[in-house]
Amino acid sequence: MFLGQEFKIFEWFIIHFTENNGMAFGLELGGQTGKILLTLFRIVVVSFGIGYIYKLSKEKIPSGALTSIGLIVGGAIGNIIDSLFYGVIFNHSYSNIASFLPKTGGYSRFLEGKVVDMFYFPIVNTHFPSWVPFVADQHFIFFRPVFNIADAGISVGIFTLVIFYRKFFK
Repeated sequence: MFLGQEFKIFEWFIIHFTENNGMAFGLELGGQTGKILLTLFRIVVVSFGIGYIYKLSKEKIPSGALTSIGLIVGGAIGNIIDSLFYGVIFNHSYSNIASFLPKTGGYSRFLEGKVVDMFYFPIVNTHFPSWVPFVADQHFIFFRPVFNIADAGISVGIFTLVIFYRKFFK
């Protein structure tokens, strides 16, 4: 797929190819140096997360808590893999389909790749009625973020921990 290309599965489920340069919701940390620092920070945090999971697995902790933390760490690992290698093994996908292992090399160096996002669920896609103050006739999309499986794992893990925190950690 080329950047921005999409396939409608249903009206509310679209495969939309985009690349995320930084963090969630497209936030960035300032150029290439910020990108490298962000990737290194992610690696450090995930290393501590793996150690924490190992420590918790030795204790009597509910499997739901371990699964939730595992989803968070696993999702972070998935996004790190994209950041490490995606730019090295693919060329850019602006107006063309990216090539795998191009002869000229990828679009960036190790640690500087983008994260691929592809799931888009515009569950409600409409306009506000003309009688609604301040937003009359403006376009409204409920659930606008485009995300990937790793992001979903992180989100599900966090929500599960928040919802069942008292049950998991008495």
